[in-house]
Amino acid sequence: MALVDEVISALEAQLGQYLKVRAEDDGFVVSFEKGEVPAVIVLDPEGRIAQLRFLTPRPRLASLEQALAAFRELPGKVSLLVLRNGQELAGLNPDESLAVGSSFKLAILNALWEEIKAGRRSWSEVVELRPEWKSLPTGILQNWPEGAPITLHTLAALMISLSDNTASDALLAVLGREQVEHWSGQNRPLLSTREAFALKNPENRGILERYLRADEAERRRLLPELGQLPLPSPTLFTGGPVVQEVEWFFSARELCRLIEGVADLPLMAINPGPVRPKRWHRIAYKGGSEPGVLNLTAFLSSNQSHRYCVVATWNSQTILDEDLFVSLYSGLLEVLADLQ
Repeated sequence: MALVDEVISALEAQLGQYLKVRAEDDGFVVSFEKGEVPAVIVLDPEGRIAQLRFLTPRPRLASLEQALAAFRELPGKVSLLVLRNGQELAGLNPDESLAVGSSFKLAILNALWEEIKAGRRSWSEVVELRPEWKSLPTGILQNWPEGAPITLHTLAALMISLSDNTASDALLAVLGREQVEHWSGQNRPLLSTREAFALKNPENRGILERYLRADEAERRRLLPELGQLPLPSPTLFTGGPVVQEVEWFFSARELCRLIEGVADLPLMAINPGPVRPKRWHRIAYKGGSEPGVLNLTAFLSSNQSHRYCVVATWNSQTILDEDLFVSLYSGLLEVLADLQ
């Protein structure tokens, strides 16, 4: 109990006086004056605490205005957009294009869904995993054997739920880059994750400099060369930002359009991210991150049939406080859920 008291005291210093504990979803929530902390508590057969784990705190935000103010205080560049039934409820630089990491994969999914609706592709179509599609983690497919048969649905589900980079590169290759670029806005040519990682590899500095100086036509001519370059070690991305000019750039408003187009696909709810499922009727979620980049994008349906899009993006030249950003986003979602 002494350790528990010590942890509670530390949380009180951050969130104010301890109030109570309540059961929620598959765990518990510890309430304080200024926020809440989800917790996992496991008891042994004698009823003693065997495991206690506190998750990311959720600030108690009283209004959309307070949530907007909290995002505005973040250093670096921040964009935020909240739409309800297509109407803007709150916005902070919603039309500014920022780096969004893996959330660009929503463009690939839109292109795939368009092909399936048109009858040119099917979810059950099988492709064989090729070595040139293999990228760095996140994901699992980079470890699968070459030639493994995979359906397009499996690729899409892994791309969204696990942000599998190899799955996204496979779909980009199967669909064709130009087909996906109908959805990619200013990102032309739309880089695969493997191509982006290769450009960020310090060993490939020469072609990076050529790529950054080039116009779109010349960049396209460099793409075959990029595909032959070695990938960096994943440890390259465990520190600060790496070549921030090589990224995928979207505004919050563009991401709202992209996620709305695929929001009703069941695979969009496999991983709800920071969204609490019991607070919403339907969930579609995709996030993206790399050093210096964070994005959280959700399309939510309430029990009252309201449809919300909530997009938040944070860019900086320094390491970002992901826990803080997720807690602000979670607090914003709680405000919206309470509006119902």
